[in-house]
Formats: sequence, structure tokens, C-alpha cells
Amino acid sequence: MKFGSVDNPQDIDFRLPKDHPKTKDVLNRVKDDNVPEIYVGCAKWNRADLKGFYPRGTKDELEYYSRQFNAIELNATFYRIFPAEQFEKWYDKTPSNFKFFPKLNQEISHWKRLNETKEVVEHYLYNATNLKEKLGTIFLQMHNNFAPKDFDRVVNFVEEWPKEIPLAIEFRHTNWYNDELVANELYELLENNNISNVIVDTAGRRDLMHMCLTNSTAFVRYVGANHETDYSRLDDWVDRLKLWQEQGVKEIDFFIHQNIEKESPLLSAYFIKKLNATLGSSLKIPNDNNQQTLL
Repeated sequence: MKFGSVDNPQDIDFRLPKDHPKTKDVLNRVKDDNVPEIYVGCAKWNRADLKGFYPRGTKDELEYYSRQFNAIELNATFYRIFPAEQFEKWYDKTPSNFKFFPKLNQEISHWKRLNETKEVVEHYLYNATNLKEKLGTIFLQMHNNFAPKDFDRVVNFVEEWPKEIPLAIEFRHTNWYNDELVANELYELLENNNISNVIVDTAGRRDLMHMCLTNSTAFVRYVGANHETDYSRLDDWVDRLKLWQEQGVKEIDFFIHQNIEKESPLLSAYFIKKLNATLGSSLKIPNDNNQQTLL
């Protein structure tokens, strides 16, 4: 994942910003004593990207991956709308505790830009819902140049989205967050429609660290820099997630990317160990008996 990559990660201030005030309010309203559901995964499962992850002789990459992780950020669905039968096959190959978090197709986000998307959304969902209970939050990633001037399209899309299917939205144009008036309108819209506000943590786009949760799900897309700072950045995230756990977060969806994707499973294993120790979770540590060194 090249988005937000830099040549000088050692010069970046990676400290997590303070939470937006809305985050604590949103979480406190649903707070109870239950342990949150936690899903951690990579963006892809194919052997070409995750070099060194699969043992020699592995015949089915998804089947193996899904027994090491409990989630996948399914980026392949951005490039094509897979038939219902393909989603059924993925469902059958994976364990009962596994979830897919598919990205909405580029026709919706980048070509039509949320304009007159009702039919393509219905077609996409008709197929994707064949994942049944293994369908996690679907996420919409808008183009960098999709700006607040088209806010009305966002309103229409959000209000038409079927409420029974969890949705998260990622905006990349900086004015969604650095214009306080726009940001507050956006947060209100997402909160009122129970839609997660995706947080993107990548070196070159610190402006996307809005730290505002709009429902009880924290959806985080983390991009490492293949640098020693990746460790301390994840340590900070564990601390923040612990705070959100104390405040009432119900679900944590955390997806780890790297500029060189083959190292994503290694960084994920480090992160999961920290999560288990700090949040009291019991996630499997991927390839725990056969780990390499990240850096």
C-alpha cells in the first residue's frame, strides 16, 4: 500500500492526536462490561504479496490464512464485483470465527462518485451477503479528490444504505477533516446513521488522523513504513484501544498494511501479542511457531 508513504519516516511525528470529544460521548452511551469483539488482519491473502508467510506445500492460501488470522480486509472487491458463487466458496473455506471486510467497488466510489449508485450497490450486496454471518463491516473508500462540495451525495448514499449491513467510510480529501464546520456535519451524519468513520494511520497523511468515532466500532487502517517506528506506533495504538475499551467500544477492526506487504503478517503478530496482553483478548498469533524478524 503506497498511499501516504514517505522516504523519511524517522522525521515524522507519529504521536496519536488526542481524541475528538465526540469519541468518548459516543462510546460512553453504549458502555457495559462486555469484552469488545476484536478483528485483526491484512489486506490480501495471496502468496505473491505475503512472501514467506505460507509454509512450503500450502495448497489453499485462504484456507491457511483464515486459520492464522480472524479477518481479512478484502481489497479485491474494489476492482471487480465477484459473483455470489465466489463469496459462497470463500464462506465454505473459512472457520466459523472468521470475517471478511470487503471494500465497495470502484464503480461506486471512483467512477460514479456516489451518484446514481443504487443498482450497483444492490448488485454488490446481493452477492456479498452470501458470506452470511462472516460478512463484517463493508467499507467505502472515496477518491483523494472527492471533496465536501459533493456532501449532498454522501448524505443521499448514507441515508439509502441498508441499515442492517454495517458500513464504514474513508475520506481522503483533507477538507473533510481540516474544515471544522464540514467535519462536524460529517460526524453528525455518520453518527445518526450508525456508520463507522474510518481512521487511516499512514506516514504522509497525518491530516487523516481525526480520531473521531461515530459509533461503537473502531475501524482502523494502519500503514507501516517498513521502519523501526512501526513498533512504537503500534504500541501507541494498543494504549489508545485500551482507553476506548474502558470507554465502551464494542468492536475493533484493525487492518495492517505495509509499503512492502510481505512484512504485514510479521507486524500483525507483534500487534496481536500486545493486544492480548493489554486488552485481555485471546487472538491467535499468526505463525507463532515459525515467525521471522520484521526488521
